Amino acid sequence: MKMSFVSGRISRVLLGTALVVSGAGCAARSGGHAAAAAGRSDADAGGGRGTVVSVTPVVRMSRAQVRDYLGDEGLTSPPRSGVSGFKVLYRTVSATGRPTLASGVVVLPSDTTGTLRAVSFTHGTHAGRSTAGSVAADGQSRIAAVYYAAAGYAGVAPDYLGLGEGPGAHPYLDAESEASASLDMLRAARDVATRQGRGLERRVLVTGFSQGGQAAMALGRQLQRGADPYLRLGALAPVSGTYDLRRAQLPASLSGDSLDPRVSAFNLAYATVAWNRLHHLYKDPSEVFQAPYDTTVEQLFDGSHDESDIFPQLPASPEELVTPRYLHWLKQPSGALLRAIRAADGTCDWAPDVPIRLYGASGDEQVTYGNTRNCVRALRARGTRPQVVDYGTGSGTDHFATLHRALPDTLHWFRALPA
Repeated sequence: MKMSFVSGRISRVLLGTALVVSGAGCAARSGGHAAAAAGRSDADAGGGRGTVVSVTPVVRMSRAQVRDYLGDEGLTSPPRSGVSGFKVLYRTVSATGRPTLASGVVVLPSDTTGTLRAVSFTHGTHAGRSTAGSVAADGQSRIAAVYYAAAGYAGVAPDYLGLGEGPGAHPYLDAESEASASLDMLRAARDVATRQGRGLERRVLVTGFSQGGQAAMALGRQLQRGADPYLRLGALAPVSGTYDLRRAQLPASLSGDSLDPRVSAFNLAYATVAWNRLHHLYKDPSEVFQAPYDTTVEQLFDGSHDESDIFPQLPASPEELVTPRYLHWLKQPSGALLRAIRAADGTCDWAPDVPIRLYGASGDEQVTYGNTRNCVRALRARGTRPQVVDYGTGSGTDHFATLHRALPDTLHWFRALPA
């Protein structure tokens, strides 16, 4: 089963690549987003956001090794450069605005000189911290960062909060913390590049997949607003993003008509557990999860289990997972649940003043294409005219295929943009 909205890999384990891997461990909610905003202001003022705590080499490849590494994934564009990549632990803020640490990976081209333009890639859903790109050699964001770096860019890929080497639990589908962790990762990447004798251009190319499509939109908005005194948004190219849970993703997941119900059950379980940590949806899991899942679901999403562990322990559909009361609440959200959904939605409610292209597939079986349609509608309502690529239906249009196709397509589009 391919589980791209819920997988840390592009499709399968990469074998036969020459990697230099090392790692260092990191030790390890209350309040709403109003408190989080106040906390972030304090952290911005003196918290050292984006400060590098440690840098660990994790990959060094020649062009031939890059070609083999990416070729195993069907990414066959001849690399322009070998690469050097680093796991970075850096300072950021939690979903409630408190100082914390997060990790990510920075990959630089090794056969070029001069200043680099960064490509920020934000990954799709991971349940286990060990599948994050800073840790896993076959991690989705590691592969993407290597891909862009081999083309001459600086590949920058955050793990988000609570994944990779970051402490605590991952605040899944919390757009604000996705953006803050991603912005601080870019700040850390500037430092890493400087240590390697390189510089990063001001304008950042932003892309991301699935959950990372949502994160890319949230990061782009922060960059355009001038959240960093140096970094600016250069272009935006999200892929198959979950931009509209309330009006697109949740209705499609609960109807069972077009999306894979097993994947929908996974995503719903993950989101519910994460939302409860931030927004207090329930006191006891039995209020929202049916037996026997009410005794196991929270532990499954503690960061120590990946998708191969979790899927066999979940039912085949959302209706078998959650209680009738919670199912009704999901269909008509209010109160804490509505606040949680709003914290994920709204990432398209702004007007990018840079080139923007959205990628997706109307045949996507995990993230309904209605997300992309609604995002385009929201952007157009604010005077933006985004380009849209719909890979259609049929063969080669499932969720993971959109990433396979969009990686080279975004690269070609980035190259065609004015310098």
